[in-house]
Amino acid sequence: MGKEHKKDNGEIHNLHITGYELLPPPDALKKEFHIDGEALKTVREGHRSVKGVLDREDPRLIVVVGPCSIHNPEEALEYARLLKPLADELADDLLILMRVYFEKPRTSVGWEGLIYDPFLDGSMRIDQGIRIGRKLMLEIAELGLPIAIEALDLISPQYLQDLVSWTAIGARTTESPTHRKLASGISSAIGFKNNVDGDVMVAINGIRSASANQSFISVTGKGQVAVFRTEGNPHCHLILRGGKSPNYEAHHVRECEDILRKTGHKENIMIDCSHGNSRKDPAKQLDVLKSVAEQIQQGNKSIIGVMMESNLMEGNQPIPDDLEDIRPGVSITDACVSWETTAKILRDFAAEIGPSLKSRSA
Repeated sequence: MGKEHKKDNGEIHNLHITGYELLPPPDALKKEFHIDGEALKTVREGHRSVKGVLDREDPRLIVVVGPCSIHNPEEALEYARLLKPLADELADDLLILMRVYFEKPRTSVGWEGLIYDPFLDGSMRIDQGIRIGRKLMLEIAELGLPIAIEALDLISPQYLQDLVSWTAIGARTTESPTHRKLASGISSAIGFKNNVDGDVMVAINGIRSASANQSFISVTGKGQVAVFRTEGNPHCHLILRGGKSPNYEAHHVRECEDILRKTGHKENIMIDCSHGNSRKDPAKQLDVLKSVAEQIQQGNKSIIGVMMESNLMEGNQPIPDDLEDIRPGVSITDACVSWETTAKILRDFAAEIGPSLKSRSA
């Protein structure tokens, strides 16, 4: 009977699992890469500042800017060292956070991000990716630069979220009930993108769900599976990222304001300058920024931030067979604008909207 039972169980359990590796408990990784001092101050002030913008206590505009997805930690740190002085320079008008995305959502297949495949070779060394990611985030936070991420995996936030000042739920997961539950328990402010087709109600329903009490399964700091119960996240907002067509212009924003008002949510809207709004052409991000500046100058009060995809160098590249052939500073996912372009357009953007931000706050 015992052998027969074992055989039967083998026919229905873990049929397609080829193996597994144990990860350290989240608390062990946090102990190894401990947040304190300047890094802790950065995250704490980042939380307060972002929420202050959403609560209309801070007149600035949030800017989430950085690589589409980070694949080289050294280059990401180089970018952060360039971004920090610019963030300080423009701090009167712009609250700049670095986009530190480690997980790449895929419609079908492809490289899934630094956490999943840190060596770009399909080895999927997640145990190494999670360590590399936390170490890099800690180094960026220690520079005094607040961090923005996308929450894609349901467990990795236990390893990384204490270093995050703003979080996104992406277009492919904004309709996911489990991601909405996760968002309800995340400590940072969190933005929901409209889905890839451009449906805004999916994101607004996500905001409604994440703002409510929820229960979900995850792991504790000690690595034990547990049920987590939440009181809801009061700092959720909408992100317009385009779909089959762009949705950043004034009439799109007014339509979303009306929907948010009717559904009882705050009229807080962030504009993603890339993805569907740029039609995947990084140069068109400037067109989106110009539209946002014009709307603010004309009295808009609902746009609270923008997102940009930017890297050391412009464009993108496929992952070559020989990894030695990867061009330095160039994205291996979506195409980005260069650092030089980024610095110029953000300076121009701040100069254009600064007076209007102060007047709309008053």
